[in-house]
Amino acid sequence: MAQIKKSSSRILGIDPGTNILGFAVIEVERDKIDVLEIGVLHLKDKGEHTDKLKEIFLEIQEIIERYLPQELAIEAPFFGKNVQSMLKLGRAQGVAMAAGMTMGLTITEYSPKKVKQSVTGNGNAAKEQVADMLCRMLNIEPGKFALDATDALSVAVCHHYQAGRPVSSKKGGWGKFLKENPDRVKWAVGSWQLAVGSWQLAVKCFSSKNILLYKN
Repeated sequence: MAQIKKSSSRILGIDPGTNILGFAVIEVERDKIDVLEIGVLHLKDKGEHTDKLKEIFLEIQEIIERYLPQELAIEAPFFGKNVQSMLKLGRAQGVAMAAGMTMGLTITEYSPKKVKQSVTGNGNAAKEQVADMLCRMLNIEPGKFALDATDALSVAVCHHYQAGRPVSSKKGGWGKFLKENPDRVKWAVGSWQLAVGSWQLAVKCFSSKNILLYKN
């Protein structure tokens, strides 16, 4: 179990998905962000949809137990034409949120546009642009992690920004980064809202053998 410094805070960022779920844990101390872990959960071969939901719940709880974050930030599902895909994505997000809530974390939801705006200054930025900005900011090797993982990292960083905690990169600080990239960084500090979406399915009970899901 990880030890948390009294002066730091930890945020778990999640990019929900039913085939691939991205996650990232960051530690913020004063004006610096450290990436503790970043990766993805591969769920495509986990069987039925309920099996995938169970895997998400258990894996997220394991990550929480390992790093002890105080907050969970998650990206809201985007609206698409495929209703069934939207429902499945909403369930995956709800299960991830439930995993965090049962572990005592505060939960905050951000729209994809808000995340992109916070990290790159452009709410319509491509995933590759978001990943590139994060690599520059946090001294991460470009192309090392899947885009789903860097998306999760961007959600965690967005939450940090919205909580009013400016950050520096590892290479000389945030002020230096701003000077070197004046046209690429634009973010605003504001009050953040706790928003938990209302989904058609909510997690009622998890056990080692099954998942029971109930409609609202």
